[in-house]
Amino acid sequence: MRAIVTGGAGFIGSHVCQRLLDRGDTVFAVDSFDPFYDPAIKRAAVASLARSDRFRLVEADIRAPDAVAAGLDAAGGGSIDVIVHLAARAGVRPSLEQPLVYSQVNVDGTVAMLELARARSIPAFVFGSSSSVYGNSAPVPFSEEDAAAEPISPYAATKRAGELLCRTWTHLYGLSCVCLRFFTVYGPRQRPDLAIHKFARLMAAGEPIPLFGDGSTRRDYTYVDDIVQGVEGAISYAATHPGGFEIVNLGESDTVTLSRLVELLGGAMGVDPRIRRLPPQPGDVERTCADISRARSLLGYAPTTRIEEGIPRFVEWFRASREGGG
Repeated sequence: MRAIVTGGAGFIGSHVCQRLLDRGDTVFAVDSFDPFYDPAIKRAAVASLARSDRFRLVEADIRAPDAVAAGLDAAGGGSIDVIVHLAARAGVRPSLEQPLVYSQVNVDGTVAMLELARARSIPAFVFGSSSSVYGNSAPVPFSEEDAAAEPISPYAATKRAGELLCRTWTHLYGLSCVCLRFFTVYGPRQRPDLAIHKFARLMAAGEPIPLFGDGSTRRDYTYVDDIVQGVEGAISYAATHPGGFEIVNLGESDTVTLSRLVELLGGAMGVDPRIRRLPPQPGDVERTCADISRARSLLGYAPTTRIEEGIPRFVEWFRASREGGG
């Protein structure tokens, strides 16, 4: 296949690009190298991907569709089978401070990529959504049948808006769309602002960990390799179901408290964590837990990495990356 992966230099995007390259696909990664976190981390991921002669980098912002189109043309992206749209401004708490930026990137940017698919007759579209769309009102485990009508952060609202936009383009233009609700993804190359990576840096430096709330909040932590398997399944599903539309959870279907996460991470690092207690943060949901029966049925999704295995793998990468200077 010939695939566009937006956000292709990012955490999840770079793993998806690598998997597609490994199976023989041609990949056009679109990324703006936004300074939300250190662009050098993304550059290092791209350097690894660029070892393949089937990898093309298009350095452009999804909010500038003409620049994206020109970059694709220059890279030989005339005929494309699927867009995997992962580019986004991520993070719940920062979205409270910059809601306009989140709307511009996550809503306007998604419209621009949907329009790119329509204008170029790209038949399949996979959208990276988020478990945050469920808010605090959905019954556990979270099912795709829930209305997801009560997001509690601008980030969550923009992701729900992206899903609705995908549904609209399917209705109007027959675009085949699969919206994937990711549940707290972690693993090698995880963004440095996310909890596991941030906590590991603080533990390594002997500094206290800021713990918001009493540690009882629960997350369905999902290892990145499992997420990539689900993305692969979604690409295949979208390619073989013309004009179809699906929303699908991708999680481990298992929850871990924040206190247990810190305990596991400390054990893997050989550190007795120091804790600094802070009040709960606005916008943070109390728990996430995925019903993955639809993913199993439609995508052949079969997650295999429990948190007890995934955290040591992350720590192994974390130590190797620090020893390597990056």
